[in-house]
Amino acid sequence: MLPPLTLKQNTFRGIRSSKFRHVYGKGARKENCYENVLITQKAHDTAACAVNPKFVAIAVEVAGGGAFIVLPLDKTGRIDINTPKVTGHAGPVLDLKWCPFNDNLIASGADDCTIKLWHIPDGGLKANLTEPLADLQGHQRRVSMVEWHPTAENVLFSAGYDYQILVWDARRGVLMQTLDLHADVIYSLSLNRDGSRLATTSRDKRLRIIDPLSGKVLQEGLCHEGSKACKAVYCGDTGLVFTTGFSRFSDRQYGVWDEKNLNTPLRLDTIDSSSGVLTPFYDHDTRVVFVAGKLRRAYTAQCEELKLLRRQLIIKDRRIHELEDQLNQFKTHHK
Repeated sequence: MLPPLTLKQNTFRGIRSSKFRHVYGKGARKENCYENVLITQKAHDTAACAVNPKFVAIAVEVAGGGAFIVLPLDKTGRIDINTPKVTGHAGPVLDLKWCPFNDNLIASGADDCTIKLWHIPDGGLKANLTEPLADLQGHQRRVSMVEWHPTAENVLFSAGYDYQILVWDARRGVLMQTLDLHADVIYSLSLNRDGSRLATTSRDKRLRIIDPLSGKVLQEGLCHEGSKACKAVYCGDTGLVFTTGFSRFSDRQYGVWDEKNLNTPLRLDTIDSSSGVLTPFYDHDTRVVFVAGKLRRAYTAQCEELKLLRRQLIIKDRRIHELEDQLNQFKTHHK
């Protein structure tokens, strides 16, 4: 990011300059979008997709088991329903992450309690892929999240509904460490820029800073007081953690925390009163946090509104036909 303007540089002294005035989102053109993708409905609070410089992977709905598709970034447009899939899981795929050291390697966590590693050839899949490179089994309940170590190659973290975080050697396919530090469901996990710290949130409403090497909790504090899921993301190498969650009155909030002191947030503000869980994403290049949520409520409201309009149009159309019939009868009677 550019440094903020000084008083001498700022011509309009009456207006507070913002470092983010030119940061905005713009929807891609239709020809640059992917259409006809049956996105899974099973991945509740995860992104259900992952992207790297070569591919985008999306968890999809299938009749049985779990699957995801992998699409080259340059092959946009309407997706054929028979597009080859990765179909090795026995339960729905809940999370996907590309390896930061190998653009052809992806990890998937699923409802079948396993993590699987897959090699995707350049150009994408030509047929269904059913045999993984490795099948990592160690969780007793479904695997909700997977995360690669940002600086140590072949090190993979996974979190499950058994309240545990497992650390894997992906190259050898063996379990290296078990972090049994939570007493409830883990909602999110995020590593800092060099992987020396791990931030987690849980159903117990606690934000924890963990040393992955020693397996010890360095800091712990109350995050958001609401009963719904709260999420956390490390802001790179800044030592700050950004969280999203809910207040005790069910308002959506965001918070900024110092990793060395979780007793009091640096900032805690209300966003709105919507009900959807928000997921934060941090961009290391621009140092900007992006917050995304699933618009199920808005989508449902729009669908209901469209249905109402359609019923009104049908009623009006019937009324027009009735009036036309009456007019024809009147003309016939007065000939």
